[in-house]
Amino acid sequence: MAKVLIVDDSPTETYKLTSILEKNGHAVITAENGEQGVAVAKKERPDLVLMDIVMPGLNGFQATRQLSKASETAHIPVIIVTTKDQETDRVWGMRQGAKAYLTKPISEKTLVQAIADAMA
Repeated sequence: MAKVLIVDDSPTETYKLTSILEKNGHAVITAENGEQGVAVAKKERPDLVLMDIVMPGLNGFQATRQLSKASETAHIPVIIVTTKDQETDRVWGMRQGAKAYLTKPISEKTLVQAIADAMA
């Protein structure tokens, strides 16, 4: 299946997402913040990125914009997975280049479907 990069500063959220992804046959790599996420994406070239928004340093919006603008990572779909559920956040996230915007807590079915859609 896919190699998925999870960018999230919460070990609990990273664990939950990793469990769902591995159960569904995906390989998982992780990063704890936006800067690390961009660096790992450029080095590892994952098939997809799950991006949190609220992180120290480079936030998820900024990291998503960097990934979608850089030639070596522009082809990698980014799905924002966050607790921020305001419509303005959703619109801004999509404007940064995200393929989907999901709010936590997220169901396994919703996550798996969003990944399939983003990679189609």
